[in-house]
Amino acid sequence: MRSVYFNGQAVQPGKVICVGKNYAAHISEMDSVAAEEMVVFMKPNSSMSEELAAEIDEPIHYEGEICLLMQGGRAAGVAFGLDLTKRTTQSKLKAAGLPWERSKAFNGSALFSEFVTAPHDLTHLGVELYVDDVLRQQGDVSLMLYPPDVILPELSQFLTLEDFDIVMTGTPAGVGPVKAGECFRGRVLNGEEELVTGEWIAH
Repeated sequence: MRSVYFNGQAVQPGKVICVGKNYAAHISEMDSVAAEEMVVFMKPNSSMSEELAAEIDEPIHYEGEICLLMQGGRAAGVAFGLDLTKRTTQSKLKAAGLPWERSKAFNGSALFSEFVTAPHDLTHLGVELYVDDVLRQQGDVSLMLYPPDVILPELSQFLTLEDFDIVMTGTPAGVGPVKAGECFRGRVLNGEEELVTGEWIAH
């Protein structure tokens, strides 16, 4: 089992639950439409990696996200995460009405910074992603169609959120391809306060 770090301690998430189409601007940039219900897909523990690849069989696209670590039935930790996507494969699967796993759940498709203690109030969380020191993505909970206080109860209606499961809360606008040699630096904010950062060099 692969691990992430929560306040310096290695923990093993059983699953990664991802919320799709959670920012209106991202839905628009993907030439898509909002879903009638919250879009949910999964990544297995084996999808997690510390390496950022620019290509795995095909070009890889990045999506920066606020990520929550569950413990005791609540969001105990928060981190920056990259939800990596095989966009060409995803487009083909979506056009055929097929599941997304081949484009979303592959090995190396989920990267996380360290998790730190989450604030009790999640409504002021924000996310930023810089690529080679240029701001590419920026968003916060106020822009989400489904904020964390809606996501967690909704997920709990049909699956068990176990200790150290990770919830990826969706990506704001600004997604794009990963290019080898680029430096990706993401951070999660609580208002103006920086909570945690993660950095990777794409290869």
